[in-house]
Amino acid sequence: MPLSQNDILMSRNCTSLFLWCVPLIVCVAPMSLAVEKPNIIVIMADDVGYGDLGVLGAKGVETPHLDKLALEGRRFVNGYCSAATCTPTRFSLLTGMHAFRQRGTGIAPPNAPAIIKPGTVTMPAVLRNAGYKTAVVGKWHLGLGNPPKPDWNGELKPGPLELGFDYCFIYPSTNDRVPSVYVENHRVRNLDPNDPLDVRGQELSNPWPDVPTGVTHRDTLKMDWSNGHNQTIHNGIGRIGWALGGKNALWRDEDLATTLTEKCGEWIKANKNAPFFLFYASPNVHVPRMPHERFQGKSSMSYRGDSLVELDWCVGNILETLREENVLENTLVIFTSDNGPVLDDGYKDGAVEKLGDHKPSGILRGGKYSPYEGGTRIPFFAYWKGKIVPGISEEIMNTIDLPATLAALVGERVPEGAFPDSFALNDELLGISGAKGRPFNINEASMRFGFRKDHWKIVSPPNAGQTPGRNDRARYELFNLAADPSETTDLAKQDPERVKTMFEELQKHLVPFGR
Repeated sequence: MPLSQNDILMSRNCTSLFLWCVPLIVCVAPMSLAVEKPNIIVIMADDVGYGDLGVLGAKGVETPHLDKLALEGRRFVNGYCSAATCTPTRFSLLTGMHAFRQRGTGIAPPNAPAIIKPGTVTMPAVLRNAGYKTAVVGKWHLGLGNPPKPDWNGELKPGPLELGFDYCFIYPSTNDRVPSVYVENHRVRNLDPNDPLDVRGQELSNPWPDVPTGVTHRDTLKMDWSNGHNQTIHNGIGRIGWALGGKNALWRDEDLATTLTEKCGEWIKANKNAPFFLFYASPNVHVPRMPHERFQGKSSMSYRGDSLVELDWCVGNILETLREENVLENTLVIFTSDNGPVLDDGYKDGAVEKLGDHKPSGILRGGKYSPYEGGTRIPFFAYWKGKIVPGISEEIMNTIDLPATLAALVGERVPEGAFPDSFALNDELLGISGAKGRPFNINEASMRFGFRKDHWKIVSPPNAGQTPGRNDRARYELFNLAADPSETTDLAKQDPERVKTMFEELQKHLVPFGR
């Protein structure tokens, strides 16, 4: 039977973190009942908002596969990711720890070394220890290799394989950052040793003055930039950072989502006879939004809407693979996003001009980069045919809870100190009557914080950081999400005692560590 939160906490006395490495050694008590171990797929979209899908009220775009997944599964209308930007959310998803607890977990630059260190307890490592085959396909953005920077022409380790994944097929950073290459396991795929890859990061000056840039050759770009995104040109699009060489290894933006989805299918087919865990980190709908030609024009919202259509196809393709391989009924599929939506994020792609009546954040305030609800309250669905009763949950759940939740679901205990911010919410995930979500929620947005308890939420002022002073408390905002889900009315002056109480509780969670 699945483990409860109490089981997880008690089991952490069995061993200590420094013993938890790959291969893993854990303390597992005998269990009287066999634990059902479904295949698990976590699909994390990129920059998809609370209102971006048809089932959530989207306008101008159709997402039938995702709608079906949501309607036939469990929809968490109070589902969150842990941060309003990509790297910290992904860090927390894998480690069960808020990214603000470790330095260097902001948006990773192109040449970032590995942010999660080998030996850290991770979700894939725990599942692998439980007998799962594990893989990550898609966006990584958690750094590769040892300091000071990755060896792009050699072995890229440590990386996903040192964190519990058996296989990886990733692109290292973001769609808009160099290098635009795939990494398969420890090496850049299709890299010609006679044409080495040189990556120089984000410094302002061009290290190769004779090489065209998004500034010097702006009139040649097939997608113009609105801010930044004007250094290296690849595939007719300006990027963040400088890179040269490695031409055989470069991908084409239009092919990115299709290639990654096909790789997911290949891996599922090869591992269908063992319980498997697949983390598909989708590139959609991060900039530059350049969907495959067959999806261009399929929405009324330019390339951002077309990228949502492409995302929906990718999810449908993965589900169809599960059906064809006769493993759909034994597969738990979780869909979510790494943060809220953004329209103009550096390119002139028509996202603003062709938005129409569509509201990417739905009724919520803010989006990507924001501490308000639209920054981290995102689509969050769980589907397991015949096991999860379709319906809507109003309990609070966060992507940071997936490590402890999935460990409990498959009956795997974790060592003391692991997943310090993760709650085991497996009963709530499955929709078991009487189950509860997490008791509070913390979301991070560039060192601003939102703290929710029940339907009340406080939002920190800019630059408050983790240890705000007495004067900062007076500048916190207070919202009643039950009466004001759009966070339009600040009640801090009317209820200063509630602000004080919630402020003090937030400080206990921020410092020194853990729940």
